[in-house]
Amino acid sequence: MENLRKYKFDWDNTVGADMQLARPSLGPSTRIEVYRLFQFTLRDILEQQYGTEMADKLFRQAGLMAGKEFFKKFLSEATDVASLAAKVQESFNALGIGIFRVESAQQDNSRFVFTVDEDLDCSGLPDTSDVVCVYDEGFIQGVLESFSGKGFDVREIDCWCTGSRTCRFEAKVTP
Repeated sequence: MENLRKYKFDWDNTVGADMQLARPSLGPSTRIEVYRLFQFTLRDILEQQYGTEMADKLFRQAGLMAGKEFFKKFLSEATDVASLAAKVQESFNALGIGIFRVESAQQDNSRFVFTVDEDLDCSGLPDTSDVVCVYDEGFIQGVLESFSGKGFDVREIDCWCTGSRTCRFEAKVTP
């Protein structure tokens, strides 16, 4: 069944290996409104079809896959937690994902709190009293699991959409 998948992720075949060839005039960037248009219309359709809980689960799983692929492509040279954090911070900034910071880390690396300011997914959206960055939860989980080889549970504990004006994620090693 694996070989029958039409859209199996691959950096070269689904993202594009040569952006200069793909978009010689426009380049690799687009506006945040276009990204959010895609994200929130897809999320709306998934929620209509499968319910909020399943839509969140699917977005988290997509984020997990993306985080693992992102780690392989951009972060795999990290040798310790400090270098990983620096590479994530640099990559997030360079790619316009957000301003990433490590707020706290347990000495045994079993629990972290991260913040992302100006988050691509939600900064500037109205207050809804709900955290909305479930894709980011999966993404951070994928990065941490790829780096450490351990399972992690990542949950957003503060969000722009809850009035916090920063997204805050707690990551804990799973037993």
